[in-house]
Amino acid sequence: MNITVMTDRAIGLILLATTILVICNEWGIADAATPFKPALVVMLVTILAFKVRASRKAFILVAVVLTGALALSDAAWGDTVITGLNTAAFIGAFFTALSTLRTVAQTSPAIQRAGAFLAGQPPGRRYGALTVGGQAFSLLLSYGSLQLLGGLALANASTEPDAEIRRHRTRRMLLAIQRAFISTLAWSPLSFAVAISTTVIPQTSWAQVVVPGLVTSVILAGIGWTLDIAIKPKLINAPLRREVEGSWATMLPLLALLGILVVGVSVLYTLSGVRIIGIVAAVVPAIAVVWLVIQNWGQAPFANTARRIGTYARDELPGYRGELVLLMMAGYIGTVGSKLLVPMLAGAGVDLSAVPPWIILASFVWIIPLTGQFGMNPILSVTLLAPLIPDAASLGVTPTALVVALTCGWSLSGITSPFTATTLIIGSFGKVSALHVGLVWNAFYAVCCAVVLTGWVLVYAFVI
Repeated sequence: MNITVMTDRAIGLILLATTILVICNEWGIADAATPFKPALVVMLVTILAFKVRASRKAFILVAVVLTGALALSDAAWGDTVITGLNTAAFIGAFFTALSTLRTVAQTSPAIQRAGAFLAGQPPGRRYGALTVGGQAFSLLLSYGSLQLLGGLALANASTEPDAEIRRHRTRRMLLAIQRAFISTLAWSPLSFAVAISTTVIPQTSWAQVVVPGLVTSVILAGIGWTLDIAIKPKLINAPLRREVEGSWATMLPLLALLGILVVGVSVLYTLSGVRIIGIVAAVVPAIAVVWLVIQNWGQAPFANTARRIGTYARDELPGYRGELVLLMMAGYIGTVGSKLLVPMLAGAGVDLSAVPPWIILASFVWIIPLTGQFGMNPILSVTLLAPLIPDAASLGVTPTALVVALTCGWSLSGITSPFTATTLIIGSFGKVSALHVGLVWNAFYAVCCAVVLTGWVLVYAFVI
């Protein structure tokens, strides 16, 4: 067995062990094993440091430098480091848990047919179908929805013989898919935006965030749909009209799976009192395993399911090494960095409590996507900024209002930053750069959304 195989297996096993410990911790089980989480993160990052490209190594280097700076300036630096490592452990576990469902769904013929049906809609309702249907796919597949629907969109566009129509159709379909994805970030219990924001803002939960988050979602999706209708390309030739294959019944398996997920999470949340992210981390892998058994029901279901789980841990999880380093180190750097920034700001005479509360809330909508232009992942921005601001009571708003503002900015970063997975994936399908996707294709859309979302954040905080 060569060193690559050994390290890949070690990565998979450590991630699975970390995920189990995080779930147990969320459910109040085996608390004695909790101290092992930081050690597992250190082991994992040490291995990953030798297997990722330079841009990801830079995040690890920054984390090490900040840790050293904290050790020299704060006597209680160890507690902050443990908190940061626990944050990284949670992010890695949440990513691992969500990826199980994405892995299973992408091999499902029923999900493939549902995606092809959405992509095959006629021009008059294609954007709307991809917006609504894309949200459902995003809930189940996360970033995998961009890969699945993006590929199907390209396959559909390739059937158009006119190059100009094909180019416009590709862009409009890809934007519908991307905007559908980011419109779920503010309310989905499976999104990092909700999971991280409700963690860094005390006294908040998914149950408090979901309704205002849905309003944010409607704003993001509605503006995109409106702009697509209002700003249509002028075509020399009319596009060919084709019959749509299948019917809306094709979407039933997807809707049934969503129903099981939502009902299961909601019931357990009501009965258990466990945080929604703890429930999601446990329920999603359970659904994935049952779905695997069903997929293989006609051919040694349990043996094939066990084999697929082994393949996931051994081969697929190590393949996410770049994303894992970025996400986990973003959480750690934000936690440690904020501890360094607080005394620095105080020493410089900066008092954020003197800033009008409405400016602080409105600024989140703009600052988070702005920092995204310089390579700051939203996880890093939120974990870094949240500890710096006064508490909600001092601002005269509810804690939920802070989460609404953070998730609005997070969503806009996902649509504009050239360093996020959404713009990178959409750019690769559209054969343009991620910078072009964020600041050309989405520029007007992002400005419109930022203006409207700023108003929504302030109305929710000070009027509702």
